[in-house]
Amino acid sequence: MLDLATNVQFVKGIGPKIAQILLEKGISTVEDLLYYLPFRYEDRLNPRGIGELRAGEMASIIAEVRTFGLFRTRRMPIFEMTVGQGRDTLKCVWFNATYLQDKFRAGMLLALYGKVEAGDRGGHRFEIVQPQFEVLHDPTAHGNGTGDEPKWQSLEVGRIVPIYEAAGNGRLTARWFRRVIHAMLEGLDQDPPDAIPAAVRGHMGLIDRRRAFWQAHWPEVGESLANLQAARTPAHIRLIFEELFFLELGLELKRRKMRAQTGIPFQISGRVRDAVKRILPFHPTAAQKRVLKEIADDMAEPVPMRRLLQGDVGSGKTIVALEAAVIAMENGYQAALMAPTEILATQHFLSARRILEPAGYRIVLLTGSQESGRKKQARHHIAQGNAQLVIGTHALIQETVEFDKLGLVIVDEQHRFGVLQRFRLMKKTNEAEPDVLVMTATPIPRTLALTLYGDLDTSVLDELPPGRTPITTRRVGDERSEEVWEFVRKQVAAGRQAYIVYPVIEEGATPPHRANIGRAGGPGEGELKAAIKMYEQLRKREFSSLRVGLLHGRMSAEEKDATMASFQSGAINVLVSTTVIEVGVDVANANLMVVEHAERFGLSQLHQLRGRIGRGSAKSYCVLMTGGKVSVEAEQRLEAMVRTQNGFEIAELDLQQRGPGEFFGTKQAGMPNFRVANLLRDRELLEAARREAKYVLAGPSPDLTKEEIARAVQHLRGHWNRRYGLVEVG
Repeated sequence: MLDLATNVQFVKGIGPKIAQILLEKGISTVEDLLYYLPFRYEDRLNPRGIGELRAGEMASIIAEVRTFGLFRTRRMPIFEMTVGQGRDTLKCVWFNATYLQDKFRAGMLLALYGKVEAGDRGGHRFEIVQPQFEVLHDPTAHGNGTGDEPKWQSLEVGRIVPIYEAAGNGRLTARWFRRVIHAMLEGLDQDPPDAIPAAVRGHMGLIDRRRAFWQAHWPEVGESLANLQAARTPAHIRLIFEELFFLELGLELKRRKMRAQTGIPFQISGRVRDAVKRILPFHPTAAQKRVLKEIADDMAEPVPMRRLLQGDVGSGKTIVALEAAVIAMENGYQAALMAPTEILATQHFLSARRILEPAGYRIVLLTGSQESGRKKQARHHIAQGNAQLVIGTHALIQETVEFDKLGLVIVDEQHRFGVLQRFRLMKKTNEAEPDVLVMTATPIPRTLALTLYGDLDTSVLDELPPGRTPITTRRVGDERSEEVWEFVRKQVAAGRQAYIVYPVIEEGATPPHRANIGRAGGPGEGELKAAIKMYEQLRKREFSSLRVGLLHGRMSAEEKDATMASFQSGAINVLVSTTVIEVGVDVANANLMVVEHAERFGLSQLHQLRGRIGRGSAKSYCVLMTGGKVSVEAEQRLEAMVRTQNGFEIAELDLQQRGPGEFFGTKQAGMPNFRVANLLRDRELLEAARREAKYVLAGPSPDLTKEEIARAVQHLRGHWNRRYGLVEVG
């Protein structure tokens, strides 16, 4: 007998070799295989008579094998078979199917399923190409002709049939999964243990676990096919909720563990408030005031702050982060700001020096490419406490970096770091746990925020600073490039600057939004315009009278810094670049962004690129140029960019197009690995799971026992790392 923890290699029909294939799918136990749900279902409830068939329909047929044979053509081997019901016959055809030549015998009873087509082989009215099949009865292998042949129950017809994603390069087919999972369910030892407390099951109206497994794989007659395809049957809801409930239970435990730690109760005195006001370069927006109050209130508490600061491009996150740093520094503590790239770290360093140094604060920059002498000197100042604000890249989390008195950690563009890196920076102190402020300019839909940052409180900057003008966005084909270049020249003549962005550095390189390469007949990788080539062309021809610069990721940090400094000073009129300018570049005089091959960029990339302009008082323009045919998905992206500048609306569409894993990059961001849940489809269940997790951890009640709470937490601890791939739960 089997239980949920049994290794799959001991399931009938599997063994060590197939178990290794399943392991590549993340399946190592019976429980894992039960969570390998069908990705769709086919209605094969009513087998059809061959005489009733109609061309174009999907049909299930039960028929007897009459004749068969393998025919070799110049192009490929073709296996043909005739099956019959009385006088009615049907042709079945499989291409490249030498594996079938010894599979059938005359007289076999088969279940067949596929699309019926008008016949054109051997005078048959109908045929099915590449039908799915199951041998229901083989008279040459069973029985003795006395009428007591075994009865059969088909897993292929006469029911709603589950369709599984194949594995092992097609070796483990949907039929294989049907057979093995059905036998496994029949062989399960007992009702699987249920760690969801009874009160929660009651609140949510959940069916029991065993029934959920059976009905998700083998739906009962009468179940709605639409509900099955939408994963909205009672069985699906039970399994989806279970996955989300234990995720939210883990995140809530992390929050509670963090709140039980000793933090730094920063003093928010009149002196500190005055110091914060002194550094402000402009009057703050209402949103900035609100968010700063939320941060200051957190910092005043004796527990560590864990806060996510979301703000669309240009909303003023950096100044809010620097205000938080002033609170820490005025209390005698150091602050650290970690950015994902050297360009962004340098931008933050220059901004911080401009804003904070006049007030007497000491700031250092630490990046990987700095010469060893400068790095050593910076590390010395950090360890001695001379550096009050430390800005850097991953270099900040190296073992050689020690802080004297770290009180605040600011992580910018957190989704670009591995999930453990912010924790490493937090541990760079012997004092109480530092406060942590995580910033992102990538608007995160609430569903993702609840999972990716479920252990953080959230603040949103939803208002742009005064003086910002809306950006006019236009989409044009590259056949109008001469008009675009003329527009660039006019803007430069008016004293403005422009960015021109390309998807690749040089021909043959991989574009940033590779999913769209070659779709809909567009140009292949080698045909994409490349930044280096176009820089040379634009510099010599279209912009021969202008000062043109080049910026891309393969340049050294010094070269990048020199180019950006020239662009910021106005020495460069037009900056030709790759997406290296996507985040953090701030040149107020640049009011024009031209993106070539805009159809090749992701939505969030386009939004971030557009966010580089509109930072001054001049009217700003974003021109999205496309080349060749554009896919349906790319059309949607471009239309959204023209229609709206709302980052959250854009993020929602981006999430719908790419899915949660690719939205950030699952591994990189620490997104949980879901087996049955889908963050887009299951938003309401996620909210309910969060609510019920809080209810359970609030403690025993008349409907909830200590034992049930302990069982739920124990189940979570046994599954957390392996199931969700997240850092250890508290």
